[in-house]
Amino acid sequence: MPRITVLAGGVGGARFTRGLLAELERRHPDPAERPEVTVVVNTGDDMWLNGLRVCPDLDTVMYTLGGGIDEGQGWGRPEESKRTSAEIAAYGRGWPWFTLGDLDLATHIVRSELLRGGATLSEATEVLCRRWTPGACLLPMSDQPVETHVRLAADADEHRSGDLVHFEEWWVRYRASVPASGFEQLGVEGATPAPGVLEAIAQSDVVILPPSNPVVSVGTILGVPGIRDALVTTSARVVGVSPIIGGAAVRGMADQCLRTIGVETSALAVGLHYGSRATGGVLDAWLVDETDAAAVPPLEAAGVSSSAVPLWMRDPASTAALAGAALDHAARV
Repeated sequence: MPRITVLAGGVGGARFTRGLLAELERRHPDPAERPEVTVVVNTGDDMWLNGLRVCPDLDTVMYTLGGGIDEGQGWGRPEESKRTSAEIAAYGRGWPWFTLGDLDLATHIVRSELLRGGATLSEATEVLCRRWTPGACLLPMSDQPVETHVRLAADADEHRSGDLVHFEEWWVRYRASVPASGFEQLGVEGATPAPGVLEAIAQSDVVILPPSNPVVSVGTILGVPGIRDALVTTSARVVGVSPIIGGAAVRGMADQCLRTIGVETSALAVGLHYGSRATGGVLDAWLVDETDAAAVPPLEAAGVSSSAVPLWMRDPASTAALAGAALDHAARV
Protein backbone atom coordinates (compact mmCIF):
# COMPACT_ATOMS: atom_id res chain seq x y z
CA MET A 1 0.00 0.00 0.00
CA PRO A 2 1.38 3.47 -0.87
CA ARG A 3 2.53 5.60 2.05
CA ILE A 4 2.70 9.36 2.51
CA THR A 5 4.44 11.25 5.29
CA VAL A 6 3.78 14.90 6.13
CA LEU A 7 6.08 17.06 8.29
CA ALA A 8 3.67 19.52 9.85
CA GLY A 9 3.51 22.53 12.08
CA GLY A 10 0.21 23.95 13.32
CA VAL A 11 -2.62 25.53 11.36
CA GLY A 12 -1.15 25.43 7.84
CA GLY A 13 0.09 21.87 8.18
CA ALA A 14 -3.16 20.73 9.78
CA ARG A 15 -5.37 22.23 7.08
CA PHE A 16 -3.18 20.94 4.29
CA THR A 17 -3.26 17.42 5.75
CA ARG A 18 -7.04 17.56 6.06
CA GLY A 19 -7.20 18.45 2.38
CA LEU A 20 -4.77 15.63 1.59
CA LEU A 21 -6.97 13.07 3.35
CA ALA A 22 -10.02 14.36 1.48
CA GLU A 23 -8.20 14.15 -1.86
CA LEU A 24 -7.01 10.62 -1.13
CA GLU A 25 -10.55 9.58 -0.24
CA ARG A 26 -11.77 11.03 -3.55
CA ARG A 27 -9.07 9.25 -5.54
CA HIS A 28 -9.35 5.98 -3.63
CA PRO A 29 -12.98 5.36 -2.56
CA ASP A 30 -11.99 1.89 -1.33
CA PRO A 31 -10.27 2.37 2.06
CA ALA A 32 -8.24 -0.79 1.45
CA GLU A 33 -6.53 0.90 -1.50
CA ARG A 34 -6.05 4.29 0.13
CA PRO A 35 -2.46 5.35 0.98
CA GLU A 36 -1.49 5.39 4.63
CA VAL A 37 -0.70 8.87 5.94
CA THR A 38 1.69 9.61 8.79
CA VAL A 39 2.01 13.14 10.17
CA VAL A 40 5.24 14.01 11.99
CA VAL A 41 4.36 17.05 14.09
CA ASN A 42 6.55 19.83 15.46
CA THR A 43 6.80 19.81 19.25
CA GLY A 44 9.12 22.80 19.59
CA ASP A 45 6.16 24.95 20.71
CA ASP A 46 5.46 22.62 23.65
CA MET A 47 5.63 23.93 27.20
CA TRP A 48 4.66 23.33 30.81
CA LEU A 49 1.94 25.80 31.78
CA ASN A 50 -0.12 25.74 34.97
CA GLY A 51 1.34 22.32 35.73
CA LEU A 52 0.17 20.90 32.39
CA ARG A 53 2.06 19.81 29.30
CA VAL A 54 0.69 21.84 26.40
CA CYS A 55 1.45 20.72 22.82
CA PRO A 56 -0.03 23.39 20.53
CA ASP A 57 0.84 21.89 17.15
CA LEU A 58 -0.04 18.31 18.04
CA ASP A 59 -3.41 19.45 19.34
CA THR A 60 -4.10 21.67 16.33
CA VAL A 61 -3.44 18.79 13.94
CA MET A 62 -5.44 16.34 16.06
CA TYR A 63 -8.45 18.65 16.45
CA THR A 64 -8.41 19.70 12.79
CA LEU A 65 -8.30 16.16 11.43
CA GLY A 66 -10.75 14.93 14.06
CA GLY A 67 -13.38 17.62 13.45
CA GLY A 68 -12.95 19.43 16.75
CA ILE A 69 -11.13 22.63 15.74
CA ASP A 70 -12.31 26.23 16.02
CA GLU A 71 -12.35 26.96 12.29
CA GLY A 72 -12.40 30.72 12.76
CA GLN A 73 -9.13 31.00 14.66
CA GLY A 74 -7.56 27.79 13.39
CA TRP A 75 -6.62 26.47 16.84
CA GLY A 76 -8.39 25.48 20.05
CA ARG A 77 -11.89 24.14 20.41
CA PRO A 78 -15.11 25.79 19.16
CA GLU A 79 -17.66 27.31 21.56
CA GLU A 80 -15.06 27.47 24.31
CA SER A 81 -15.34 28.99 27.76
CA LYS A 82 -12.35 30.23 29.74
CA ARG A 83 -13.57 30.27 33.33
CA THR A 84 -10.70 28.09 34.55
CA SER A 85 -8.05 30.31 32.98
CA ALA A 86 -9.74 33.35 34.53
CA GLU A 87 -9.56 31.72 37.96
CA ILE A 88 -5.89 30.83 37.46
CA ALA A 89 -5.19 34.45 36.53
CA ALA A 90 -7.02 35.60 39.68
CA TYR A 91 -4.40 33.71 41.66
CA GLY A 92 -1.68 35.58 39.79
CA ARG A 93 -0.52 32.49 37.98
CA GLY A 94 -0.19 31.43 34.37
CA TRP A 95 0.28 33.62 31.31
CA PRO A 96 -2.60 36.10 30.95
CA TRP A 97 -1.78 36.49 27.25
CA PHE A 98 -1.96 32.70 26.66
CA THR A 99 -5.31 31.54 27.98
CA LEU A 100 -6.51 27.98 27.53
CA GLY A 101 -10.15 27.10 27.03
CA ASP A 102 -11.91 24.77 29.43
CA LEU A 103 -12.48 22.05 26.82
CA ASP A 104 -8.88 22.32 25.64
CA LEU A 105 -7.67 22.02 29.23
CA ALA A 106 -9.17 18.53 29.39
CA THR A 107 -6.74 17.41 26.67
CA HIS A 108 -3.77 18.86 28.55
CA ILE A 109 -4.89 17.30 31.82
CA VAL A 110 -5.19 13.83 30.29
CA ARG A 111 -1.84 14.17 28.49
CA SER A 112 -0.08 15.36 31.65
CA GLU A 113 -1.56 12.52 33.69
CA LEU A 114 -0.29 10.01 31.14
CA LEU A 115 3.19 11.57 31.03
CA ARG A 116 3.47 11.65 34.82
CA GLY A 117 2.39 8.01 34.85
CA GLY A 118 5.37 7.08 32.70
CA ALA A 119 3.93 7.22 29.19
CA THR A 120 5.98 8.74 26.39
CA LEU A 121 4.60 11.64 24.39
CA SER A 122 4.03 9.22 21.48
CA GLU A 123 2.02 6.91 23.72
CA ALA A 124 0.03 9.80 25.17
CA THR A 125 -0.70 11.09 21.65
CA GLU A 126 -1.96 7.66 20.62
CA VAL A 127 -4.36 7.61 23.58
CA LEU A 128 -5.69 11.10 22.77
CA CYS A 129 -6.14 10.18 19.10
CA ARG A 130 -8.38 7.23 20.02
CA ARG A 131 -11.03 9.80 20.80
CA TRP A 132 -10.51 12.03 17.77
CA THR A 133 -9.79 9.34 15.12
CA PRO A 134 -7.86 11.77 12.87
CA GLY A 135 -7.63 9.37 9.92
CA ALA A 136 -3.83 9.50 9.95
CA CYS A 137 -1.08 8.34 12.28
CA LEU A 138 0.11 11.34 14.35
CA LEU A 139 3.66 11.19 15.66
CA PRO A 140 5.50 13.83 17.68
CA MET A 141 8.87 14.60 16.13
CA SER A 142 10.51 13.39 19.37
CA ASP A 143 9.49 11.99 22.73
CA GLN A 144 12.19 14.08 24.41
CA PRO A 145 11.24 17.66 25.29
CA VAL A 146 12.48 20.18 22.72
CA GLU A 147 11.41 23.79 23.20
CA THR A 148 12.06 26.63 20.80
CA HIS A 149 13.24 29.80 22.51
CA VAL A 150 13.92 33.20 20.99
CA ARG A 151 16.97 35.38 21.71
CA LEU A 152 15.65 38.93 21.97
CA ALA A 153 17.53 41.74 20.24
CA ALA A 154 15.71 44.51 22.12
CA ASP A 155 14.21 45.19 25.53
CA ALA A 156 10.60 44.13 26.08
CA ASP A 157 8.72 44.61 29.37
CA GLU A 158 10.65 42.70 32.04
CA HIS A 159 12.97 41.15 29.43
CA ARG A 160 16.24 42.66 28.29
CA SER A 161 18.05 42.42 24.99
CA GLY A 162 19.89 39.10 24.89
CA ASP A 163 17.33 37.27 27.05
CA LEU A 164 15.87 33.96 25.94
CA VAL A 165 12.07 33.70 25.99
CA HIS A 166 9.84 30.81 25.01
CA PHE A 167 8.77 31.00 21.38
CA GLU A 168 5.09 31.25 22.35
CA GLU A 169 5.79 34.37 24.41
CA TRP A 170 7.52 36.03 21.46
CA TRP A 171 4.82 34.84 19.05
CA VAL A 172 1.64 35.38 21.06
CA ARG A 173 2.49 38.03 23.65
CA TYR A 174 4.68 40.22 21.43
CA ARG A 175 3.24 39.17 18.06
CA ALA A 176 6.85 38.74 16.86
CA SER A 177 7.22 42.53 16.98
CA VAL A 178 10.30 42.49 19.25
CA PRO A 179 13.43 42.05 17.12
CA ALA A 180 15.12 38.69 17.58
CA SER A 181 18.72 37.70 16.99
CA GLY A 182 18.11 33.97 16.71
CA PHE A 183 16.19 30.85 17.66
CA GLU A 184 17.44 28.13 19.97
CA GLN A 185 15.86 24.69 20.21
CA LEU A 186 16.62 23.75 23.80
CA GLY A 187 17.16 20.02 24.21
CA VAL A 188 17.37 19.25 20.50
CA GLU A 189 20.97 17.99 20.60
CA GLY A 190 20.02 15.13 22.90
CA ALA A 191 16.68 14.38 21.27
CA THR A 192 15.97 11.37 19.11
CA PRO A 193 13.17 10.92 16.57
CA ALA A 194 10.06 9.41 18.12
CA PRO A 195 9.42 5.73 17.38
CA GLY A 196 8.17 5.33 13.83
CA VAL A 197 9.37 8.69 12.52
CA LEU A 198 12.45 7.51 10.64
CA GLU A 199 10.64 4.40 9.44
CA ALA A 200 7.75 6.49 8.08
CA ILE A 201 10.13 8.71 6.10
CA ALA A 202 12.20 5.78 4.81
CA GLN A 203 9.21 3.68 3.77
CA SER A 204 7.11 6.43 2.20
CA ASP A 205 6.47 6.92 -1.49
CA VAL A 206 5.99 10.67 -1.00
CA VAL A 207 7.08 13.01 1.78
CA ILE A 208 5.39 16.41 1.86
CA LEU A 209 6.54 19.61 3.54
CA PRO A 210 3.24 21.53 3.75
CA PRO A 211 2.93 25.33 4.02
CA SER A 212 4.12 25.40 7.63
CA ASN A 213 6.63 27.85 9.05
CA PRO A 214 9.99 26.86 7.50
CA VAL A 215 11.99 28.16 10.48
CA VAL A 216 10.20 27.19 13.69
CA SER A 217 7.91 24.37 12.49
CA VAL A 218 9.46 22.32 9.69
CA GLY A 219 12.87 23.73 10.56
CA THR A 220 12.57 22.51 14.13
CA ILE A 221 11.55 19.03 12.98
CA LEU A 222 14.58 18.91 10.69
CA GLY A 223 16.75 19.92 13.64
CA VAL A 224 16.11 16.67 15.48
CA PRO A 225 19.22 14.54 14.84
CA GLY A 226 18.51 11.92 12.19
CA ILE A 227 15.41 13.42 10.57
CA ARG A 228 17.18 15.60 7.99
CA ASP A 229 19.44 12.67 7.08
CA ALA A 230 16.36 10.47 6.66
CA LEU A 231 14.90 12.99 4.21
CA VAL A 232 18.14 13.16 2.25
CA THR A 233 18.40 9.38 1.90
CA THR A 234 14.77 8.27 1.50
CA SER A 235 13.67 6.79 -1.82
CA ALA A 236 10.46 8.84 -1.53
CA ARG A 237 9.90 11.99 -3.57
CA VAL A 238 10.12 14.98 -1.25
CA VAL A 239 7.75 17.78 -2.24
CA GLY A 240 7.37 21.11 -0.47
CA VAL A 241 4.58 23.69 -0.65
CA SER A 242 5.54 27.34 -0.25
CA PRO A 243 4.14 29.16 2.80
CA ILE A 244 4.96 32.44 1.04
CA ILE A 245 2.70 33.91 -1.65
CA GLY A 246 3.60 37.12 -3.44
CA GLY A 247 6.31 37.99 -0.92
CA ALA A 248 4.08 37.63 2.15
CA ALA A 249 3.47 34.85 4.66
CA VAL A 250 0.22 32.98 4.08
CA ARG A 251 -0.49 32.96 7.82
CA GLY A 252 1.18 34.11 10.98
CA MET A 253 4.49 35.94 11.11
CA ALA A 254 6.85 33.71 9.19
CA ASP A 255 8.43 36.79 7.59
CA GLN A 256 9.85 37.85 10.96
CA CYS A 257 11.26 34.36 11.46
CA LEU A 258 12.82 34.31 8.00
CA ARG A 259 14.27 37.78 8.47
CA THR A 260 15.90 36.66 11.72
CA ILE A 261 17.81 33.86 9.99
CA GLY A 262 18.67 36.03 6.97
CA VAL A 263 16.30 34.51 4.41
CA GLU A 264 14.23 36.74 2.13
CA THR A 265 10.45 36.42 2.41
CA SER A 266 9.83 34.93 -1.01
CA ALA A 267 8.78 31.58 -2.41
CA LEU A 268 12.08 31.36 -4.28
CA ALA A 269 14.25 32.12 -1.25
CA VAL A 270 12.47 29.61 0.97
CA GLY A 271 12.72 26.91 -1.69
CA LEU A 272 16.44 27.57 -2.00
CA HIS A 273 16.72 27.63 1.80
CA TYR A 274 15.41 24.05 1.91
CA GLY A 275 17.61 23.22 -1.09
CA SER A 276 17.78 20.40 -3.60
CA ARG A 277 18.53 16.88 -2.42
CA ALA A 278 21.01 16.66 -5.26
CA THR A 279 23.15 19.29 -3.53
CA GLY A 280 22.62 18.38 0.14
CA GLY A 281 19.21 19.94 0.66
CA VAL A 282 15.92 18.17 1.35
CA LEU A 283 13.68 18.87 -1.67
CA ASP A 284 12.98 17.15 -4.94
CA ALA A 285 10.16 19.57 -5.80
CA TRP A 286 8.72 22.88 -4.62
CA LEU A 287 5.28 24.26 -5.44
CA VAL A 288 4.85 28.02 -5.67
CA ASP A 289 1.74 30.08 -6.24
CA GLU A 290 0.77 31.27 -9.71
CA THR A 291 1.72 34.81 -8.68
CA ASP A 292 5.27 33.55 -8.08
CA ALA A 293 5.67 31.76 -11.42
CA ALA A 294 8.87 33.70 -12.07
CA ALA A 295 10.50 31.62 -9.33
CA VAL A 296 10.12 28.38 -11.30
CA PRO A 297 13.12 28.77 -13.69
CA PRO A 298 15.70 29.62 -10.99
CA LEU A 299 14.38 26.80 -8.81
CA GLU A 300 14.71 24.38 -11.70
CA ALA A 301 18.23 25.69 -12.34
CA ALA A 302 19.07 24.95 -8.70
CA GLY A 303 17.94 21.35 -9.09
CA VAL A 304 14.49 21.68 -7.52
CA SER A 305 11.63 20.64 -9.80
CA SER A 306 8.96 23.33 -9.56
CA SER A 307 5.55 24.38 -10.82
CA ALA A 308 3.20 27.28 -10.17
CA VAL A 309 -0.28 26.30 -8.95
CA PRO A 310 -3.00 27.96 -6.83
CA LEU A 311 -1.76 27.79 -3.23
CA TRP A 312 -4.47 29.62 -1.30
CA MET A 313 -6.31 27.15 0.95
CA ARG A 314 -9.59 29.09 0.90
CA ASP A 315 -11.93 26.18 1.54
CA PRO A 316 -11.94 22.36 1.63
CA ALA A 317 -12.15 22.08 -2.16
CA SER A 318 -9.19 24.37 -2.90
CA THR A 319 -7.14 22.71 -0.15
CA ALA A 320 -7.83 19.24 -1.54
CA ALA A 321 -6.90 20.49 -5.01
CA LEU A 322 -3.59 21.80 -3.67
CA ALA A 323 -2.84 18.45 -2.03
CA GLY A 324 -3.67 16.77 -5.33
CA ALA A 325 -1.27 19.08 -7.14
CA ALA A 326 1.49 18.08 -4.72
CA LEU A 327 0.82 14.39 -5.34
CA ASP A 328 0.69 14.87 -9.09
CA HIS A 329 3.95 16.79 -9.15
CA ALA A 330 5.61 14.13 -7.01
CA ALA A 331 4.58 11.52 -9.57
CA ARG A 332 6.30 13.54 -12.31
CA VAL A 333 9.61 14.05 -10.52
